[in-house]
Amino acid sequence: MHTHTVHLIVAAAVALIGTSSAVAQDADPGVMPPAQPEESTMDQFEADPTAVLGFMMDSIEGEAVPLTEFVGKVVLIVNVATKCGLTPQYEALQSVYEKYEDRGFVVAGFPANNFGGQEPGSDAEILEFCTGTYQVSFPMFSKISVTGEDQHPLYAKLAAAMEDQGGEPTWNFTKYLVDRTGHVVRRIDPRTTPDDEGVIAEIERLLGEPASKAEPDTEIKLR
Repeated sequence: MHTHTVHLIVAAAVALIGTSSAVAQDADPGVMPPAQPEESTMDQFEADPTAVLGFMMDSIEGEAVPLTEFVGKVVLIVNVATKCGLTPQYEALQSVYEKYEDRGFVVAGFPANNFGGQEPGSDAEILEFCTGTYQVSFPMFSKISVTGEDQHPLYAKLAAAMEDQGGEPTWNFTKYLVDRTGHVVRRIDPRTTPDDEGVIAEIERLLGEPASKAEPDTEIKLR
């Protein structure tokens, strides 16, 4: 056998041994496969009928905001309008937000033009009004529809979850309280101000509950 042929056979054998070794290493049962990603919080919320923070929303400045950022906080979700008789509630919303922000409370404002055409402006105009007139610093979101055929899925879920308390928003400044686990627990009438004694009592109760166990244990009637 020629020396050149022998060299080729040896090289092929070495390559085959190397390939077999690599395959064996890949199949080594002692080597743990990469961990599979856990189900996301948003996915978990989607399957839960009262968990309402599983949505990606646009802020009023146009940035995408996952509402899961609010998990662990008590959230007051409210549909707002700039030309409504209830618009002065912005002042109470801001006041309550400032009072309890450090304890984990947040207001989430959603402009909507569904009632009386009282929110006709653009996001930029709404933001200018809120910050200029009421010094609003709580999170504000892009204008959406909160009722009707084009109702945003967030509000469809809020309404369905709170059906026994009235469900749908009936006017500007309908409010929904969400506990630290991201579950909606109360619907509050538009005429009930954010600093109403019953509302404050409910906010304080929810703030006193841990994020892992924030189930409502008493019924507080909110007029």
